[in-house]
Amino acid sequence: MHIVLVEPEIPGNTGNIARLCAATGCHLHLVRPLGFSVEDKYLKRAGLDYWNLVDVHYYDSVYEVLEKYKDNAKFLLTTKAHKRYTEVRYEKDSLLIFGKETAGLPEKLRMEYEDCCVRIPMIAEARSLNLSNSAAIVAYEALRQQDDFAGLTV
Repeated sequence: MHIVLVEPEIPGNTGNIARLCAATGCHLHLVRPLGFSVEDKYLKRAGLDYWNLVDVHYYDSVYEVLEKYKDNAKFLLTTKAHKRYTEVRYEKDSLLIFGKETAGLPEKLRMEYEDCCVRIPMIAEARSLNLSNSAAIVAYEALRQQDDFAGLTV
């Protein structure tokens, strides 16, 4: 499974997602510009001592990721989607693509991949969930569907 963060802004969220990737074996893809330095103490602290377990890749554009993994299933997480994240079938090497904390994914990207957009249900008054919580929710659903807990301790 691949978790793609498009222009993440908060180091703690990215650190928490890195820790999620380390614990689940997911690959982490970071699309620049990042809203922090990869040397940021909050990023390091959130990831704790798991960074050596994370397979991290950096890109200058989300389209680089999409081109590199053009044959992989893609799921764009957005509050603007109509389909729930539980209503789709994830594949083993799916791309789970998340936008930046303050603005989400770019509208152009959402429109180009409208059929791939999914959302996490929440009450109407809530704007969105925390990025690292959203990544964890969807990653574990994708792994559950793949029965891919085999290499994880239960």
